[in-house]
Amino acid sequence: MYEQISHSLLNSILDDLKPEIRRQDLRHFYTRLGANFYAIHSLFFTLYGHRDDFKVQMLRLVETMAKGYIDRSRELEQLDIQREQDHNWFLSQKWVGMALYSNGFAENLADLENKIGYFQELGINMVHIMPILKCPIGKSDGGYAISDFREVDERVGDLEDIRRIAYEFRKRDILLVLDIVLNHTSDEHEWARKAITGDRNFQDYYYIFENREIPDMFEENMPEVFPETAPSNFTWNSEMEKWVMTVFHSYQWDLNYSNPRVFIEMLDIILFWANQGVDILRLDAVAFLWKKIGSSCQNERNAHLILQLMKDCCQVTAPGVLFIAEAIVAPVEVIKYFGEDAIAAKECEIAYNATLMALLWDGIATKNTKLLYQGIKSLPNKLERATWLNYVRCHDDIGFGFDDYDIQVAGYEPRTHRKFLVDYLSGKFDSSLSKGLIFMPNEATGDARICGSLASLVGLESALSDADERLIALAINRILLLHGIILSFGGIPLMYNGDAIAVLNDYSYTDDPSKINDNRWVHRPKIDWEKAELRKKQGTVEYRVFTAMKKMIAIRKEISAFADFNNRELLHVGNEHLLCYIRFNHERPSEKVLVVANFDANLQYLDLDKLRNTGFNTYSKFVDLYSGIKPLQSDGRIILEGYQFYWLTES
Repeated sequence: MYEQISHSLLNSILDDLKPEIRRQDLRHFYTRLGANFYAIHSLFFTLYGHRDDFKVQMLRLVETMAKGYIDRSRELEQLDIQREQDHNWFLSQKWVGMALYSNGFAENLADLENKIGYFQELGINMVHIMPILKCPIGKSDGGYAISDFREVDERVGDLEDIRRIAYEFRKRDILLVLDIVLNHTSDEHEWARKAITGDRNFQDYYYIFENREIPDMFEENMPEVFPETAPSNFTWNSEMEKWVMTVFHSYQWDLNYSNPRVFIEMLDIILFWANQGVDILRLDAVAFLWKKIGSSCQNERNAHLILQLMKDCCQVTAPGVLFIAEAIVAPVEVIKYFGEDAIAAKECEIAYNATLMALLWDGIATKNTKLLYQGIKSLPNKLERATWLNYVRCHDDIGFGFDDYDIQVAGYEPRTHRKFLVDYLSGKFDSSLSKGLIFMPNEATGDARICGSLASLVGLESALSDADERLIALAINRILLLHGIILSFGGIPLMYNGDAIAVLNDYSYTDDPSKINDNRWVHRPKIDWEKAELRKKQGTVEYRVFTAMKKMIAIRKEISAFADFNNRELLHVGNEHLLCYIRFNHERPSEKVLVVANFDANLQYLDLDKLRNTGFNTYSKFVDLYSGIKPLQSDGRIILEGYQFYWLTES
């Protein structure tokens, strides 16, 4: 869009660019900058236009984008052009992800490179390597307290390792995902160290106050993220003799994005990693980016403007790179991280579907789909060129942040129901075989979260301990059921390290003083690769889970209806134990897949009469894509065994 004021400024900026930038071949850069500059200028002015140094900072912003473009390799530039031409490339059903810690999945980054064959064996072609940047020992928050945004932690490798992995991934059409922690730095970061010495420029990078007057005003409305281990949102720094905003932990200082220098520094870091060959950047803690007295300091409008500005700037320099919004918030809020008031995504192309994850665990605990249906109905439709990350487990805890209204519509009292879920998944409920650990209980609200590996949460640990083959089979069926849904729901399925080989809780974290107070480490295991070889031995649990997952992934990649174009229709079939929906090919709607999942341990029935007006005509021709056989039918009903799922098409 042409607009006189912004483009007059752009012409001025281009005249003022450093000579070493002007001399470069910037043809594609200038084309993209011209196309995006009105939006970039408008956003930057909204955020920082009141400042006397606005034009100076605007020049710095454009120079940062130009430098990032100049540093981008010819190979990555060609990839950008290819993805611009196929702009819906990431909505394809062919992508299947895995999240892992480099020193949990392998010994380090170099060893991870040696295990690329495992991804290909399973069918994984998007790998999220959890935080690898330099962090202080003992004050790392699992890798999210960064002391240097451009340096890999020497405990896992170096920058050259990442460049090699990115190159090897590209050769095999595997996407590389890395984290950028946008909200805060470690208190040992260079910026924080300079602030501590009294440098006012760097004190302005953070929220730092002389006394408690302003912190107390913030605290009136700010919730505590970790009330047990990190009460209060501010920490007294005795060296500065000042208060610092520390929303997550006392050693994580919140960055002040009302300072344009902070924005430009973080954009430069984003472009740096894009130029190392990273395909997707997971932007951590995006809900917290803007702080305002009188608010919860979460999901603020300006936080969205910051993300929109980052996306517009990245599209100029590295348009083939995608953003994931790590915003574990209510559905009505998380959908905004695709971009408010938009048709196509203009903030982050990908967001975590934390609501679906929590709803799936509700289904496992209750053995019914009442809340699952209601929660899915309440999920807003995503935008064009946006998609969900659907997952069963991740590196973090499981929270039950369902909307109270949805819980009530499902027939439960919210506080009582959440307590039931915590009791069930921690094994306190009489009939539960789950081995979860309770995380961050809040006595005031009655809230709590759950930790544990997928296999231990679905009862496999208990079943193996009892050597009960029936219970082992049911636990495996639960694992496959949950993955049968995330692989077919619509979005990118994201598996977690160890889930494909049914890794159990790892209680050894209690032997490590730096981890003993954070029981999330129970589901952050180090893979025993000798034991992992059992995935190749028939009859073992590892073999049964791995071969089934491998088959499901291969089938998914061949089914166009599983691509993500808002092409899902939720069906109500009159059986509260079943989840049922239709996926259809958005280009050829007659190509459909009927997904049916039984959340109960007992036989359940799908009344075929409920499928009238769905476009399926000859139920006798139904074939299950997963098993390759026709589903059992009796008296006009499809029969599902305990925790069975079907992906049905008409043969």
